[in-house]
Amino acid sequence: MTQERALRVDAHHHFWRLSRGDYGWLTPEAGALYRDVEPADFAPCLARNGIDRSVLIQAAPTVAERVFVCELARDNPFIAAVVGSVDFADPASRVDLERLKELPPFRGVRPMIQDIAEDAWMLREELTHTFRNLVALDLSFDELIQPRHLPHLIELVTRRPDLRLVINHCGKPEIRDWAPGDADFRNWADGMNWLARNSTAFCKFSAMPTRAAPGWTVEAFRPYADVLLGAFGPERLMWASAGARTQWQP
Repeated sequence: MTQERALRVDAHHHFWRLSRGDYGWLTPEAGALYRDVEPADFAPCLARNGIDRSVLIQAAPTVAERVFVCELARDNPFIAAVVGSVDFADPASRVDLERLKELPPFRGVRPMIQDIAEDAWMLREELTHTFRNLVALDLSFDELIQPRHLPHLIELVTRRPDLRLVINHCGKPEIRDWAPGDADFRNWADGMNWLARNSTAFCKFSAMPTRAAPGWTVEAFRPYADVLLGAFGPERLMWASAGARTQWQP
């Protein structure tokens, strides 16, 4: 009897349409990324690599973009789940979350923390109600963080151990600037190990090429992969194509 192959899921990718105009980060300087990327572009990549389903992640912190990604999920069955955004400080965010959860593919939210000027933003008192509502509604909190945010994420986990966490892009270690074993590397590794031990967090194994210098090789990533595999194990690491520079090539 032939054993059925396990479902393969790309845990993090984006679509965007330039004419919508709400991608503040997407400018001509982005090079190959500065073009429309939609399901018809991506589906052949999935098929070519034997990927069955995908998780579509917001690329702009707007209500309009949230509707856009949910509509794409509705019309494209390979999109198994959507992670969108809400205004965390809005007292009415519970209503938004409840409405979104009525859309079957909606599974969580992702504030674009790396673009927020205040590194400790996630600890602000006025956000407490939204974190509480995420737990009540069983929605994930995707963290788009950089290493400077790790102490604040650790404090958030200490306050809210019941929060369902998904760390995006390996916590974005600065591979181009660090040497394995230096202070910055150790601080990142210690933070990721703490989160793995003291929370139920999953981590997306993605985007390392975007953190490395041009001309990188696989060996440049090995020390970081070793930390993550040791901390989270294969059961709590999720492969994702976002951040792979080859993903969006025509």
